Amino acid sequence: MHGHHDMGHTVAGWTGSALVFAGFTTAGVAMCAAWVPGLWLGAGLVVAGALASWLLHLAGWGKRSGPRPEAQWDWRVRDTSRHPDCLGCRLAARPQTLDRPDRRGELTAAQPAD
Repeated sequence: MHGHHDMGHTVAGWTGSALVFAGFTTAGVAMCAAWVPGLWLGAGLVVAGALASWLLHLAGWGKRSGPRPEAQWDWRVRDTSRHPDCLGCRLAARPQTLDRPDRRGELTAAQPAD
């Protein structure tokens, strides 16, 4: 269906999406109930979702969608490479060039929890 195209399903993406969805749902219910603290709670969840997604991306739990080998499609595969066109990496002031050539394009499988 998608050929050799990874759709980018990651821990960062799913966590951020879930928190933002919960935030919008909370704010929507609070608006219908005229509950002002609920609006602030919902807005806080939306901001938390954006921050969580960004921080998880920077920790290696988010990756770009696009062509990559099937062995690297699993959501438990960490992406520790740099993304030169990534807004999140630029906002974090991540260096756009690799200072360690031995890690260039490195993708590692997550270690199982003990």
